[in-house]
Amino acid sequence: MATKSRETPAPVEVDSATRERILLEAARLFRHHGYAATTLREVADASGIKAGSIYYHFESKDQILGEVLDKGIQVVIDAVQQRVDALPAGATARQRVAAAIEGHLWGLLHHGDFTAAHIRIYRNVSDAARARHRPVRSAYTRLWDVLLADCAAAGVLRRDIPVPMV
Repeated sequence: MATKSRETPAPVEVDSATRERILLEAARLFRHHGYAATTLREVADASGIKAGSIYYHFESKDQILGEVLDKGIQVVIDAVQQRVDALPAGATARQRVAAAIEGHLWGLLHHGDFTAAHIRIYRNVSDAARARHRPVRSAYTRLWDVLLADCAAAGVLRRDIPVPMV
């Protein structure tokens, strides 16, 4: 019996604008309804595509979740880092923390669906989803650890409160 050779299908070209729209709509729906209550069909409908078309852009709802979580914190990290990096070389520890707070708030406000979705759904997602996302969250924690340790070293934090508590 002769076997037919299988040709590998050509990779599907993914439209990045559609992919971003799916992420934005998923973030908006996760923000307002939560992760568990949001279906892929709702995400597809809100994105203006057919439900099955989502799979051209994402393998699963969990993959969308991971990207929404990552973007929800990465935009804040980027905003904080940009504000701190924009300071003059001689900026004080207090100025650096003030710039970081400004960046944090700017990131929250200007990327509200992603940041609010991150805040709302993080505690309710699976341990596996949290584990995949943990490196991004840890990077943000480390950024603040350094800023606050600099403040402690400069004497601008109360000495009776440990830096991790701040």
